[in-house]
Amino acid sequence: MYDYSVCPHYDILCIDLKSFFASVSCRLKGLDPKTTKLAVVGDTKSIGSVVLAATPELKKLGIKTGSRLFEIPARSDIYIINPSMKIYLDYSMRITEIALKYVAPEDFHQYSVDEFFMDVTHSYKLFAASPRELAKKIKDEIYETTLIESAVGIGDNLLLSKVALDLEAKHMPDGITEWRYKDVVEKMWHIKPLSKFWGINKKSEKKLNQRGIFNIGDLANYPHEYLKRDFGIIGVDWHLHANGIDFSKISEKHKVHSPSIAKSQILMRDYKFSETYVVLFEHVDEVTHRLRLMKQLVRTVQFSVGTKDGHIYRKQFTIKEGTNSEDVIIKQLWQHLKQIADPYALYRTISVTLTNFIPDSQKQVSLFQDVDQVLKEEALMKTIDALKVKYGQLSVMRAISCTEASTLKLREGLIAGHKR
Repeated sequence: MYDYSVCPHYDILCIDLKSFFASVSCRLKGLDPKTTKLAVVGDTKSIGSVVLAATPELKKLGIKTGSRLFEIPARSDIYIINPSMKIYLDYSMRITEIALKYVAPEDFHQYSVDEFFMDVTHSYKLFAASPRELAKKIKDEIYETTLIESAVGIGDNLLLSKVALDLEAKHMPDGITEWRYKDVVEKMWHIKPLSKFWGINKKSEKKLNQRGIFNIGDLANYPHEYLKRDFGIIGVDWHLHANGIDFSKISEKHKVHSPSIAKSQILMRDYKFSETYVVLFEHVDEVTHRLRLMKQLVRTVQFSVGTKDGHIYRKQFTIKEGTNSEDVIIKQLWQHLKQIADPYALYRTISVTLTNFIPDSQKQVSLFQDVDQVLKEEALMKTIDALKVKYGQLSVMRAISCTEASTLKLREGLIAGHKR
């Protein structure tokens, strides 16, 4: 066991807005989220559309995030609606304003639209006798202002507050629980499967299982030097986290040292392999547009396509000299994809990610390239980028985006991939 007396002791609140997207949608219709069966889907007109959120009552019927529209029973007591991302963001901002009444901005961290952390170590005494009392005060104010229920995990650090929230607070009658270092052995070590724990996915769980590690207690007592040998620094983090230790501090904001530009999409129908080229090209076109606005060149390109049966084909390749040309990237991407993917499968997911950037001022022209032609292409790209910035993505389209396989027009004007 570690000596917790030398570990940092904070008062961290992790607040989750329960069934947020479905709850907001219910409130907009004057319905009670606790008793209503409602699903928020990407597009109510597409039978293959994905369920983005569901109320607890609908989840009891087996419908959850990731289910498809056609899986929802055709019943008069079930509501199926499109998302309203602008309204969701408005609600989230109103709740953020409530939280910032109790902490300084540097002690607040928005983890997602419906979840955030607050470090109330130095501020809770201004408003309440204890962190738990303040948690109830904030929880009540959120409900009074928005009619949205919430749950709160309290801990000595970010990890403990998050795990307390996920594994206990959401199931407590008052929606609040508190985990401290003294609770680690009793409340954390029995957790299994490992993927229930924050920061461990299914793939990592399988590798840990192969080493005889099946619950968090096993991980906490496994020699950390072996974890470091087999998994690198992440293995050490797992060992510390299994013992309830996390040195992260909200006020010390994370700096991104390896930025990336990514675009992914769940397709609204089954796509033939040849049709995926259209969507991949549109994704590459979009990420390179953003790349050029950043005045960067990309050296590393990652992509993946997933079949309707869940099989993922992924690949990463390097462009040594760097580029910001969609034509260069899509040509190499498609060549790689044809070598690894099943040409007869039906596809449902697509993703393109650019990483490893260098300034576009370092761009070099090969001796085998026509300099005049390169300059003309660069001037054309700058003109197209300027038009897109001023008039939107649809102001300039390739002919390929007028085909049936295109998703560009469908995505235009969406917020986070969904309708406003």
